Amino acid sequence: MSNERLPTEFWVQAQLRRLGSSGTGAYLLRRGDAERGTVIVRLAERNGVRILIQVRDLDGKLGWMGVKDGAVLSEGEASAYVDRAISRDSDLWVIEVETRPGDNPFSGELSGF
Repeated sequence: MSNERLPTEFWVQAQLRRLGSSGTGAYLLRRGDAERGTVIVRLAERNGVRILIQVRDLDGKLGWMGVKDGAVLSEGEASAYVDRAISRDSDLWVIEVETRPGDNPFSGELSGF
């Protein structure tokens, strides 16, 4: 496993710029630990919100896990989930992205849990 990772703050800034330059609405909702914070993404869709959590495999490769198997949640359910996650880990970053249903604007595999 490599310890040479891009700090989370730089990764988040780069993603927000990339999405913004493509015309996709993307917003930083919460700033976490600059070096090693994990990222939660709220994908705002027409019918609700999907939540993705950033994960890394044993080799440090970035991937995403969809909360509740990637199901669309109500705004209230999504906010409650994010609030619980922050109460467990104060280093979390939270990003919201306006997207089409089923889109994942980030690279890396998507798996459910």
